[in-house]
Amino acid sequence: MMRSLLIAALALMPSVNGFSSPRPVIQLARTVALSPSSSATSSPLFMVAASRDDIVLKEIEKKQNALLKKKQKAQESLTESETKLQALETKKKEYLNGVQVSKIAPPGNFSETAYRSAVKAFFWRLIAGAVTFITSLRFSGSLTTALTIVGSDFFSKALTMFFGERLMNKSQAGRKSGADAVGRSLMKALLWRLFAIANTLTMAVFIAKDLSMASKIAGSDAIFKTGLMFIYERVWAKIEWGKEYVVEFSI
Repeated sequence: MMRSLLIAALALMPSVNGFSSPRPVIQLARTVALSPSSSATSSPLFMVAASRDDIVLKEIEKKQNALLKKKQKAQESLTESETKLQALETKKKEYLNGVQVSKIAPPGNFSETAYRSAVKAFFWRLIAGAVTFITSLRFSGSLTTALTIVGSDFFSKALTMFFGERLMNKSQAGRKSGADAVGRSLMKALLWRLFAIANTLTMAVFIAKDLSMASKIAGSDAIFKTGLMFIYERVWAKIEWGKEYVVEFSI
């Protein structure tokens, strides 16, 4: 078909100086070759090629969208970091200006982080649990009873001590030179011991079913643990980890 059209075009083409110009023929051939006919577009080969093009385009667009999302998240993270950095820089400038203008008060007021309170409560329960185990085993004579009392004490008192630490942390009474004073440590030991005696007595009666035995266990705990708690508080008063000092200055 294509060949017939080209021959017809050559026959009808006007001559220039006795020679035929091939340019119109070439243009005609290109037009015929490049213009898709209805039969060509509906052919299976054409449909397969179009389908492949769609798949390739969709894959490219998918990758573009994924990269755009990553770019957006990176920009958001960068913006957040820049905001925090700017806030810290502002605080630094305010602090330096305060140092130049006025004298900063010595560090006294501070607060304890939740991590510090949790660690204090956990390690105290290990120490106190060992004492409770010894007294419970001595007065009950039963390893099972002693372990049960210690287990119930550990889970109940660890949580209550943590909350107690968080409540006491809201008060600055008895805090001097960046540490708890002796009076504050003694008061904390006595307050905690009052609660702990009631807790241990209740659990011992409930488990051992013997009020006399439970009273001996709770009484022994009170004697040993009050002093032990005071020493424990004094040791933690010298530990700086988990303290957040409140720096006061005026501009």
